[in-house]
Amino acid sequence: MTLRALISVSDKSKVDVFADNLLDLGWQIFSTGGTKEFLSTPSREIGAVEDLTKFPEILDGRVKTLHPFIYGGILARRGNPDDTADLDAHAIQTIDLVVVNLYPFIQSITDQELKLNEALEQIDIGGVSLLRAAAKNFPSVLVVVDPKDYENVIKNLRQGIVPLSERRLLARKAFQHVSLYDAAISKYLGIDMGSAGLIDMQNDLSDQMVIPVTKKNNLRYGENPHQKAALYEPLPIGSKPQGITNAKQLNGLELSFNNVLDSDAAWNVVSDFSEQPTLAIIKHGNPCGLSSRDRLIDAFEAALDGDSISAFGGIIASNRPIDRETAERISESFYEIVIAPGFDQDALGILKKKKNLRLLEMGPPTPPPTSLDIRSIRGAFLMQTPDSLNDGDWKTVTDQQPTEKELEDLKFAWKAIRHVKSNAIIVVKDRSIKGMGAGQPNRLVSVELAINKAGPAGTKGAVLASDAFFPFADGLELALDAGIKSIVQPGGSVRDEEVIKAANDKGASMILTGVRHFRH
Repeated sequence: MTLRALISVSDKSKVDVFADNLLDLGWQIFSTGGTKEFLSTPSREIGAVEDLTKFPEILDGRVKTLHPFIYGGILARRGNPDDTADLDAHAIQTIDLVVVNLYPFIQSITDQELKLNEALEQIDIGGVSLLRAAAKNFPSVLVVVDPKDYENVIKNLRQGIVPLSERRLLARKAFQHVSLYDAAISKYLGIDMGSAGLIDMQNDLSDQMVIPVTKKNNLRYGENPHQKAALYEPLPIGSKPQGITNAKQLNGLELSFNNVLDSDAAWNVVSDFSEQPTLAIIKHGNPCGLSSRDRLIDAFEAALDGDSISAFGGIIASNRPIDRETAERISESFYEIVIAPGFDQDALGILKKKKNLRLLEMGPPTPPPTSLDIRSIRGAFLMQTPDSLNDGDWKTVTDQQPTEKELEDLKFAWKAIRHVKSNAIIVVKDRSIKGMGAGQPNRLVSVELAINKAGPAGTKGAVLASDAFFPFADGLELALDAGIKSIVQPGGSVRDEEVIKAANDKGASMILTGVRHFRH
C-alpha cells in the first residue's frame, strides 16, 4: 500500500531534504501551491492537492485543502469497518502524514504595522484545520509542525515504526502550535490601532484570558538547585515593554532564576527615575541602596552607603551608562550583575576583567509596562493591572509644611517605596535611602528596622515613607523620636487623627497621598 504525505509549509527550512527522504522510502507527496513550487524538480515528483480533491484552489488560495477528499483521508480511523466503507464508497485515499506550519501571522504583524485587512489575510485557516485533524487521529496519522522533528521522524520511518508515544508527542506539539497561533491572533485583535498608538487591551481582566508565550531559554536552575526553570516571554505583538529579556549580555555567567527576578526589580527601580543619574543596589528583590545624584559615581557612593554590607553580592542597576570612574569603584567589590543603558569602552574594559560578572546592556529606560501583572498560586493565577507610578492627591495634613528640600526627598521616597516589599518603610535623606524595613508582618517592626539601619546620622532631618497607612501612632512616634522631620503615607486609617496629632506634637510635617503601594 502506498503511503501518502501532505506537505504545506510556510517555514520551508529542510523540507526539501525531508521530502527526498520520504520519496526514497516510497512515499507519495502532495503539496499546495507555494510548497509544491518549492519542492518540485525534475528528479522530485510532487503531486498537487487538486489531484486529490479534483477541485482547483479558489478565492485567491483561501480555499484549497478544505475538502472531504482531504479530511476524509486524514480523519478515517484505520481498522474501523464503517470508515473503511465510506472511503471505498467515495474513492477517498488515506493520508498518513501531514506536515504543516502556518502562515507567518506573528512575523507579519511585528515586522511592520499592517492594516487590519492585510493582517487578516495572514490568518491561516486550512493549515490549522489540517493540523487539528491529523493530531486528533495521531494513532494513524503522523503530524509534524517543527522542522527540527524531520530527522527523528525519518529515522523512525526507516526503522519501520513510529512509536505511539512519539506520535502522541508530535500531536501535542501540533496542538500547542495551533494554540499559540490562535492566542497571537486573539492578542492582536485586543490591540487598539487608534491615533493614540498601540494600546494593549488585554488589561481588561476579561472572562477568558489567553496569553501567548514562548520559551526564550532554559535557566541553570530555579530558586534552588533542585528546581528546574526556564524563561518565557510574550510574543512581540503590539507594544513590547523593555525588560531583562531584551538585554544584551556583554559578559559573565548565564542568568539564573533568582538573577532574572532581581535584575527585573533593579531595572524597574531605576527606570522610574529619569531626572538625574540614579543607581540602585538590589538584594533579594529589595533596594538595599538607592540614590539620585548629579554624577553617577556620587549616586553609587550614596547607594552603597545605604547598606554596604547587604550590597555585597547584590545587583547594580543604573539609569545612565556606566562610566570609567563608576566602573572602577564597582570593581573593588563583588557584585553579581551590573545593568545599565550602556557602558563606555573604558568601563567595559574594567568590568570585563571580572569574568563571572554579568553585564547587561539595556538601552535607554522606557516607561513602565501597561501589561497585566500575573502571579501563580496553587492551582490558579492571580492577575492585576500594574501598580503605575501614581503620585495620588498629595495633601499636607499637619500644621508644619515640608521644606523644599524635604519635599524633594519625599517625592524620591514615594517613587522608591513602590519597589520595597510590604510592610515597607524607608528613611530617605538627600535623595538616598538611608534605612529600610521590608517584608515584615508588623509595620512597627519595619519602622524599627529602618531607623536602626539609618542610625542617628541618617535619621536626623530625614524623611520617611510608608507604603500603607499607620494603623496606630506608635510607629510614627518611634520615627519622630529618631529625628524624622517629614512623612509621606497614604492615610486612610481610622486613627489618622491620632497619627496627625503625633506629628504635630513633634513639629513634623506629613503628607497623605490617598494611594497605597503594597508589594507582596
